[in-house]
Amino acid sequence: MIEYSVFRISAEADITKEELSSFISKNIQISTKRYIKLKNAYCNRYDIFHLPKKPDYKPDNRLSVNFAKYITDVFNGFFIGIPVKVQCDDPDAAEFVKMTELYNNQEDQNAELSKLCSIYGRAYEHYYVNSENRLCITYLPPTQAFMIYDDTVRQNEKYFVRYYFDADDVMHGCISDSSRHRYFTYEGGTLKYAEKEKKHGFDGVPAVEYFENAERIGLYESALSMMNEYNKALSEKANDVDYFADAYMKVRGPNMKKEDVANIRDNRIINIPSEDGVLGDADFLSKPNADTAQENLLNRLERLIFVTCMVANINDENFDAASGQAMRYRLTIMNDLAGTKQRKFTAGFNKRYKLLFSNPISKMVKDDWMKLRYAFTFNFPVNLTEEAEVASKLKGIVSDKTLLSGLSQVKDVDEELKRMKEDTDPLTYQTDYQTARVTPNE
Repeated sequence: MIEYSVFRISAEADITKEELSSFISKNIQISTKRYIKLKNAYCNRYDIFHLPKKPDYKPDNRLSVNFAKYITDVFNGFFIGIPVKVQCDDPDAAEFVKMTELYNNQEDQNAELSKLCSIYGRAYEHYYVNSENRLCITYLPPTQAFMIYDDTVRQNEKYFVRYYFDADDVMHGCISDSSRHRYFTYEGGTLKYAEKEKKHGFDGVPAVEYFENAERIGLYESALSMMNEYNKALSEKANDVDYFADAYMKVRGPNMKKEDVANIRDNRIINIPSEDGVLGDADFLSKPNADTAQENLLNRLERLIFVTCMVANINDENFDAASGQAMRYRLTIMNDLAGTKQRKFTAGFNKRYKLLFSNPISKMVKDDWMKLRYAFTFNFPVNLTEEAEVASKLKGIVSDKTLLSGLSQVKDVDEELKRMKEDTDPLTYQTDYQTARVTPNE
C-alpha cells in the first residue's frame, strides 16, 4: 500500500529532477489521504463535524470525545514523560552530549518527536550547523519531509527531502545527500534547483527517520473508524435527548383553537371534554427508547478503542481502585508496546550521535558515539520507599552508578556521583577556623 511505503532509489544512480518531483507528489498524496486525517483526529476535528446537515426541524448535535489525543498523550507520558538519560563513561563524550542536548532543548524535542511518531507512524530529525557555528537538531513531521533509501538489502539513507509552501503557495525545499544540501523550488509541476549548494560536514545524510513500528502505523490509526462511530453514536444520543425535550403533544377528541393551545402552554392546565360520547385524550408522541442499546454500543466501542491501541484507560474507575503493584500489571500491555518503541528510538539515537560526532565542529572522535548508553524509564507509579529498599539491598553487589540509575528521583547520575564524592571528602567540611588552627605561622 502506498500509505506505508518506503521510498527507494538505485544505489548507484543520482536522483533526477523527474524522480524528485515524483517522490514529492507521492508524499503530498499520502499526506492528503492519510496524514491529514490522523492529525485532524488528534486536533479534535473528527468526521462527525463534516457530515451532511440534518433538516432544521431535527436536532443536529455534533459531539466528539478526543480519544486520539488522550491515547497519544497518555502513552507518550508513560514512554518518555521521564526524559531519556544519555550515559557515558568517557567524560569528554558525556560533556559534549550534555552541552548539545542543553543547547537544543533536547528533552522537549525528544517528547515532540515521540508524539509525532504516535500520530503519523513516522517522523524525522534533521541536523545542521547554524550561524553561530553550533550543531543543531530539529524535528519534522512527514507532511513536510521524507527520506529516500537506496535499493540495497540494508536500505541505507540516500537522500533527505524537506519542503514548505510560502504565502503564494510556491514550494521551497532542500534535498540533502551524504555531503551537500541542494535547494529547489517546485511550482506548476516544474522543479528548479538553485545555483548555490552548501556542504553540511556530516558523514552521511544529515537526518534520521524515527518510527512507531516497522509498518509505520500510527498509535491510534487502527481504531480511528471506531472513534468516528463512537462520536456518531454519542451525537445521536444527544439528539434523542433533545427530541424527548421537544416532543409533540397529541390531542385526540375535540378540535382545539389557537387560544386553547396558548392557555395550555402558559397555564399548564388542559381540559378535554367528551364529544358525542367519545372521551378526549392527550399525550406526547415518542419514538421507541433505544437508550440501553446505545449505552451498550458506547461502552463496547470505548473498550475496544483502548484494547486496539494497547493503551490503558487510566481514568477508568476500576483502574483507580487498583493497588500500586496491580496498576503495574494493568500497564503490562502498554509496557510491551513502549518496549518496542524504545528499541526503534535507541536505533534512532545511535544514528543521531553517529552523525553529530562525525561533524568536525564537534571536535570528537568519530566512533565515540558507540560509548553512549540510553536509559529509558517508563512512567510507572513510583513507590519511593520500595526503590530505596531495593537500592539498599543491592548496595555492594552492583556499582553506585547502577544503583542511582534505578532511582526515579535521580535526574543526572554523573552529577549525583560527583555530589556523593564531595560529601565524603573530608576537606569539603574543613572550616575556616580549622584551617586557621593549623597555620604554621601561629
